[in-house]
Amino acid sequence: MSALFEPLTLRDLTIPNRAWMSPMCQYSAAVEGPEQGVPTDWHLTHLGSRAVGGAGLIMTEATAVSPEGRISPADLGLWNERQQEAFGRVARFLAEHGAVPGVQLAHAGRKASTDRPWRGGAPVGPEEHGWRPVGPGPIPFDEGHPVPHELDEADIRRLVGAFAAAARRALAAGFKVVEVHGAHGYLIHQFLSPFTNHRTDAYGGSFENRARFALEVVDAVRAEWPEELPVFFRVSATDWLSENPEDPREGWTADDTVRLAKELLSHGVDLLDVSSGGNAPRARIATGPGYQVPFAARVRAETDLRASAVGLVTEPRQAEEIVASGQADAVMLGRELLRDPYWPNRAARELGAAGRWPHQYHRAV
Repeated sequence: MSALFEPLTLRDLTIPNRAWMSPMCQYSAAVEGPEQGVPTDWHLTHLGSRAVGGAGLIMTEATAVSPEGRISPADLGLWNERQQEAFGRVARFLAEHGAVPGVQLAHAGRKASTDRPWRGGAPVGPEEHGWRPVGPGPIPFDEGHPVPHELDEADIRRLVGAFAAAARRALAAGFKVVEVHGAHGYLIHQFLSPFTNHRTDAYGGSFENRARFALEVVDAVRAEWPEELPVFFRVSATDWLSENPEDPREGWTADDTVRLAKELLSHGVDLLDVSSGGNAPRARIATGPGYQVPFAARVRAETDLRASAVGLVTEPRQAEEIVASGQADAVMLGRELLRDPYWPNRAARELGAAGRWPHQYHRAV
């Protein structure tokens, strides 16, 4: 039996295998009008093909809880009924083809209102359907980026409510897993890290204060999500600053992630989706095959929280070893699934496990 293709049960939900699709933005929604932020045929095809390809869990791209929470004007959102209806079509298709449909709820904070990556990814203003971003303080993401509006406590309460409302819509659309995006330098990560959070109120300073917004969002989402279904949290395990002794900037660390994992477990989170980086421009990151897996392994070894691993996981036997050795409970596949939507079924064949080919493709089995 392949460990990668053993089912995983979280609460009352059983995910058929441990080869999962990581959330990856497509920047392909309408930027204005009633279809703004609404999933299109592209999203249905993009996500649906990976379900047909055998992934056990399909996680949508970062889905904004409010218009100003999008990374770009072309991102998906879940703040209205039209978006909910369109997501319902996607979730049904994924489930019909054997995958568990999951949604990642997000707010980009100070990294919002940028152009599509293939057009350079620079900040865009109102003349290009953009807006002024928000953040824990008036600190731009990088040179050439606008100064964000500093959120006050009333703003924070409204955003917590927006995450809760989006979770309700996600459930109504048919999703079975909801993930809170606290990674990659987006809003929740901005509050967590001392690199970006210089506040002096109840949301800044100590670890407990910097984690307050994240835990309030988790509590609000967990209150809307059924007890029998799991909640995930995506974290950047490190800002990649403390790993470089030549960089004097203070950031979020792997030790912080372990500490946060214990808090998240006590607040009803079922799995930590462990990534890294994204918060500090020009941080030096030493990449290589499986370079982020040790962060997930620390969470698994030092806490009681389940964890998934991501980051240059490309080969079936590499993924098998990560799960079989207990470094992570599952692998999140990103770029490799863009290159090969049928990677899970190909991996199953290589590892001697049963794939999940649709009847229409029986000649390929």
